[in-house]
Amino acid sequence: QVELVESGGGWVQAGGSLRLSCAAYGPTRNFYKMGWFRQAPGKEREFVASFTFSGRVATYGDSVQGRFTISRDNGRIAVNLHMNSLKPEDTAAYYCAAGLRGSSEQYNYWGPGTQVIVSP
Repeated sequence: QVELVESGGGWVQAGGSLRLSCAAYGPTRNFYKMGWFRQAPGKEREFVASFTFSGRVATYGDSVQGRFTISRDNGRIAVNLHMNSLKPEDTAAYYCAAGLRGSSEQYNYWGPGTQVIVSP
């Protein structure tokens, strides 16, 4: 059974930084990529960033490009999301996701989410 465990959410003032982490446990041999999505109340889920293990390719959503950095936690099936220059509009529940190699789905597993609150 695969489990994604998120950590690092919290409260920060605008302009500050936070780091989110997501570690995968269980049968992870076929993991192809891991990523982050977010959803604010009353809004659609939004892609934040992803990291593809083969080729070490990082991809970002337009709203976070240049402010957020996703990286792999070496030695583990885990990714970190470094969030800088945070804005109140970054407030949302952040969800970690993982995709399997060869799957027809973009992402196959989801974490329970961690809350990020950015105050003005």
